[in-house]
Amino acid sequence: MNDIITDVKSLELETIKNLKHSKADNTVRAYESDFKDFAIFCMKNGLKSLPTEPKNLSIYLTYLSKNCKYSTLKRRIASIKVVHKMKGHYLDSKHPIIMENLLGIKRINGSYQMSKKPLLINSLKSIINVIDEKESNEYKKIRNKSLIMLGFSGGFRRSELVNIEYDDIEFVEEGIKIFIKRSKTDQIGEGSIKAIPYFKNFKYCPVIKLIEWIKYLNINKGKIYDISDKSVSLIIKKYALLAGLDPNKYGGHSLRSGFATSAAEAGAEERNIMTMTGHKSTQMVRRYIKEANLFKNNALNKIKF
Repeated sequence: MNDIITDVKSLELETIKNLKHSKADNTVRAYESDFKDFAIFCMKNGLKSLPTEPKNLSIYLTYLSKNCKYSTLKRRIASIKVVHKMKGHYLDSKHPIIMENLLGIKRINGSYQMSKKPLLINSLKSIINVIDEKESNEYKKIRNKSLIMLGFSGGFRRSELVNIEYDDIEFVEEGIKIFIKRSKTDQIGEGSIKAIPYFKNFKYCPVIKLIEWIKYLNINKGKIYDISDKSVSLIIKKYALLAGLDPNKYGGHSLRSGFATSAAEAGAEERNIMTMTGHKSTQMVRRYIKEANLFKNNALNKIKF
């Protein structure tokens, strides 16, 4: 009997471990951070946060709507629901008092989300040029040119970029293949491969820049870049400013969106863009394509003055 109890306890512990690993660490931390904010709001206003009621969550959304984007409200709902689920509670996040309030907020405030500007070809070249001209630290010069060109050319998320390891890279005649072990849309770790060819212009070639960086540090194992994902954004902002661009309009995502928008402008097919970026839904990629075609397919092009 004691053996059975021991086995059940060990199974319970293993089950808890599996539940914790069902989501990426960063995702779990984001859920917990969102819920903490909700819990503080409830405590200050005499409301129960766990388990909570749809009415309490709806009031919280109204409070947030004064200063938060619509996308933030939707994320908070998801986070609070997940925390309830993890703690063994049910929360009806589709309750009319929540959904109708959300719809009203959307109509009053709108749902358009201002994101960081894509780093397009000319701006990308300006940043690489300014690194060559103004970066006196040779280590940073070689690393950052490689980081930015590779990030752009592979349509990488910041987390994917900084987690590339030497053993993930295969050098082939056409360029390089990079194995992505895990990404935001691949939490179970099936993996994917990005293929990046040599560019005709070696000055802006991501393969050449990566080879130069690997040779400079004599890298033969471990991570290629010695920085956090947040540092990618800071690096881009630093050189955007030096290149005469507004650093507030650019960030880490500018490399990924820059690739997608530039590829769309050049006529790349939607599915080929998605293969590189790893998008599972066409919604975001079509947004890049739409932006790329604002002037190309503009009705005013047909009017002659």
